[in-house]
Amino acid sequence: MLIAIAASLAAGACFALAGVLQQHEASARPSEEGMRLRLLLALARRRLWLVGLGFAVLSYGFQMLALAHGPLILVQPLITTELVFAIPLAARLRGCRIGVREWSGGIAVAVGLAVALAAARPRGGAPMATTGGWLLTIGIVAALAAGALAGGRTVSGSPRASLIALAAGLTMGTQSALLDITVHRIGEGAGALFGAWQTYLLVVASIGGLLLIQSAYQAGPLAASAPVIDAVEPAVAVVIGVALFGESVRAGWLAGTAAGAGVLLLLAGIVLLDTSPRLAALHEREKAARPGSADRSGTVPR
Repeated sequence: MLIAIAASLAAGACFALAGVLQQHEASARPSEEGMRLRLLLALARRRLWLVGLGFAVLSYGFQMLALAHGPLILVQPLITTELVFAIPLAARLRGCRIGVREWSGGIAVAVGLAVALAAARPRGGAPMATTGGWLLTIGIVAALAAGALAGGRTVSGSPRASLIALAAGLTMGTQSALLDITVHRIGEGAGALFGAWQTYLLVVASIGGLLLIQSAYQAGPLAASAPVIDAVEPAVAVVIGVALFGESVRAGWLAGTAAGAGVLLLLAGIVLLDTSPRLAALHEREKAARPGSADRSGTVPR
């Protein structure tokens, strides 16, 4: 279990570096590239974005190591510690300071996740599920993601980034479950691995999730997307772990109350970050720096 915890934290640190570097590049792309494959093609020609992609690949290696030694509902929430590192790094890269509001929001998200995890006290199961269960899960996730993307078309700025991030979190939470079952199939041989349809769906979910994450980064500041992804992705992973893999969480009114308090704290942190004037101003400066922008004089309050 200690290996799972250490590998999960290492994955979180790598995810933070990946997110900061990739958002730095994605935010500079024209808005019309959002939600299109040409966004990924354009970013793939940027050296800094590729370095971020390298950290993302490394983080998946740590995640696979963690999943080999611990349950999904332990590993995925721990990875979200990336948020503690990502927002200060992103602000530093953009040459601005974050204030009490931004620090409070980031800490609230991290502490809320930790409280919810401690209250749940996750226990492992076996990553096996019926095809019907998988199809139902995928259908629900797809419908929720489509609704989030439809809502994102009606707004702009931080709210748009958060709604796209919601779709990304739903996709990546499912991808984490698919990765879990794929890790277990590796031990069963190449026939079991490449003969399972979940292996190919993992590839599709990974590419789709990457496009959604980069589109969220392009639509608004990192603090509007990272907390939403970090909250939704483990929540989806936990639900799938319990519903399909037979993993379990602690029951009872005390555990439920503590977990609920953690979730509320997490949501409060997301709201603080999503409505931060300082981060909104940072996004305006990012927009002004995009190719073709007429206004490049945006400033960020210090």
